Amino acid sequence: PGWLLSPAGRPYRDSILHKNQRRAFGLLERPALPPALAVPTVTYKLFLAGRSGVGKTALVAWLGGIPVPPAHHETLGIEATTLFWPAKPRASGRPVLFQLHLWD
Repeated sequence: PGWLLSPAGRPYRDSILHKNQRRAFGLLERPALPPALAVPTVTYKLFLAGRSGVGKTALVAWLGGIPVPPAHHETLGIEATTLFWPAKPRASGRPVLFQLHLWD
């Protein structure tokens, strides 16, 4: 769990942060990593559905490092957010970059 904060995980963490805030990436963008640190990207599309006002948009904002809206505003349609999350699974020992497409 502490790999991202370790010296080995620092370049991966720095690639997704800008001024200590999680950087927003577009649908076709991805973090820039030096060729020596190139890792496979694992893509997941997560669709969040539920009753109005339960916190789906707040959850996506929290995961993305975006300020959580202070007041409830109903999301009209679908709002897509792309997040990158570097991790080092225990089984493989090699870092991977998770690309999460969150549909709210």
